[in-house]
Amino acid sequence: MKTLNIGLIGAGRMGAFHGQTIAQRIPGAKLYAIADPFPQSAENVLQHIGEEAKIYTNPLDLIQDSEVDAIVIVSPARTHSENVIQAIEHGKPVFCEKPMAVSIEEMKAIKKAAKKNPVPVQVGFNRRFEKGFEQAHQEIVDGQLGDVQLLRSNTRDPELSGPEKKPEWTIFLETLIHDFDTLMYLNPGAKPVEVYAKADALIRPDLKENGLLDTSVVTITFDNGCIAVADASFQAKYGYDVRAEVFGSEGMITLGDIKTSSMQKFNTAGASYQTTRYDQDLLFDAYVDELKHFVKAVQNEAVTPKVSIEDAEWALYLALASMESVKTGLPVKVEDVISLQPKEEVM
Repeated sequence: MKTLNIGLIGAGRMGAFHGQTIAQRIPGAKLYAIADPFPQSAENVLQHIGEEAKIYTNPLDLIQDSEVDAIVIVSPARTHSENVIQAIEHGKPVFCEKPMAVSIEEMKAIKKAAKKNPVPVQVGFNRRFEKGFEQAHQEIVDGQLGDVQLLRSNTRDPELSGPEKKPEWTIFLETLIHDFDTLMYLNPGAKPVEVYAKADALIRPDLKENGLLDTSVVTITFDNGCIAVADASFQAKYGYDVRAEVFGSEGMITLGDIKTSSMQKFNTAGASYQTTRYDQDLLFDAYVDELKHFVKAVQNEAVTPKVSIEDAEWALYLALASMESVKTGLPVKVEDVISLQPKEEVM
């Protein structure tokens, strides 16, 4: 099978990780080119992993490179939709880190492009590739938990870094968006009906006027009666914390573990264990497996990307509904968010 030449857009923290994965962890894939407005960033990535690749400063130049077979987008969130659309319009399969879009208008444009020029498109909701989450999903599909009645999902970062640079609504569009997708994944077949969200700046109150919200809780009701809660914080002093819980009529599943290993220490200070402090450590295998799956989907027409544009769309609806709820202080009907799109565009 032909080696897949992949173009990477974005050479920041996550771009560097995905670049190394493409170059060294996926048989049949090659890191062919990197695009970043700061060429030194791309050079640093290549130097770190000991590889060579073309370097572009304009993403469109990379997308138009005839030798590039597929695109991986890890640029800043607010640039995702533009790069996704350009890739699709040039017939290039595309993997895009979350969120795929940050507005109804952007999502509509992506769907229109994909309908006109269908190519494999995958979204970076990595928890769907974490072994425990995958197993839980299958247990639920198989009916092992009975009716899903209560759900929980949380994302808590170990520290608030660069808060002055975080765009408004980041906690919903870039952090809780993972939890929104997780809740959909762990309640298969159900659709969200209503969202009620609270958010505040509890870590850096001085930045609230700048639009920074660093702590949030969201309650979601689904059409199957399930009630779900998602929470996020940008500063969990004890480590990087990603967990979920599914409670059903026949039992319960808990997911996620912040421990670095099974070792626990007992001494005069009590009992303790070391915790994970970095997302790329906690979810290392999931990050790698999602790109392996993308490559497989590009190379084999019989394989469909596991995380679709529709999945990104539902997560976005929940993010937008949460934002509206925070603004108004009231519950928001998800159908009111969906109605902002023309009916023929709604999935």
